[in-house]
Amino acid sequence: MKVCIFGAGAIGGYMAVLMKQAGIDVSLVARGPHLAAIRENGLKLLIDGEEKVARMPATKIPAELGPQDFVVVGLKSHQAWESAEEMAPLLGPDTAVVTAQNGVPWWYFHSLEGPFRDLRLKSVDPGNRQWNAIGPQRIIGATVYPATEIVEPGVIKHTYGDAFGLGEPDRTKTTRLKAFGDALDASGLRARYYDDIRDDIWLKLWGNLCFNPISALTRATLDVVATDPGTRALAKNMMLEAQAIGETLGAKFKVGVERRIDGAAKVGAHRTSMLQDLEAGKPLELDALLSAVQEMGQLVAVPTPFIDAVLALAKQMGRSFEVYPTFPEERPQAEAAE
Repeated sequence: MKVCIFGAGAIGGYMAVLMKQAGIDVSLVARGPHLAAIRENGLKLLIDGEEKVARMPATKIPAELGPQDFVVVGLKSHQAWESAEEMAPLLGPDTAVVTAQNGVPWWYFHSLEGPFRDLRLKSVDPGNRQWNAIGPQRIIGATVYPATEIVEPGVIKHTYGDAFGLGEPDRTKTTRLKAFGDALDASGLRARYYDDIRDDIWLKLWGNLCFNPISALTRATLDVVATDPGTRALAKNMMLEAQAIGETLGAKFKVGVERRIDGAAKVGAHRTSMLQDLEAGKPLELDALLSAVQEMGQLVAVPTPFIDAVLALAKQMGRSFEVYPTFPEERPQAEAAE
């Protein structure tokens, strides 16, 4: 089995080291100092008090790697959109693409029963770039639960978690889905299979769409956002709006709002990924977490006043720090193509 991790950041690198040590043929697409460090010293993973080091092909030029059985997209949503055409050399006739990202995926409506079947989301795939370059038929949906970070170029630290949710967009049980899940299990990771992966996408998104921007706007850690009466109430209202959208589109939420917020509080003084990105001057992942939910709300006529307000504030904050937009706000070519 040939697996390429496209975007060997914190999560992708974590997967790569464990899969490589399990005997899987893994390669990496990375850039900059991180790539240079991997080439020189191998990819290092700090986990459970020990250091694991794996050496594998690593490049910024996908054509050097050739067609793969699986491509795991470990980039953030806006980065994946920018890189869509670069994946072409990795895609053979039967290559599956695993989207290991936060937020609403660009393929969300592929094979979804109902009036919006195969609709394209402008907020996360302007101009249908990923839909056309990759193709939704290749997709295996994934949700990511481990917490990891790049502590220095070529070095990844694992904090907690080992589970990955998996599912086909059309809800079928396929041999490729089982093969990838088996590869995760063989690597010491845990594959969880879902009849509809969208349910788990919503469950994870449910917290990310409120906790991430509120923490970035306030500089508060997760425990504070989830327990302060004002920010907790704001998060709850945003989550209720999102739940109404998800359920209108057929999603099922297996836990209640209060329980989901309480679970976040128990994580402790965690700096959310959006807060970390803001402090590091990296682009904010607002479109996949919030703009897409807003767009979906408009589709199903569910008002989102709390989401709208937080999104407007977060976008303006991002502009002031020059870390937004992550997608072009003006899309004349996309509009013309449609």
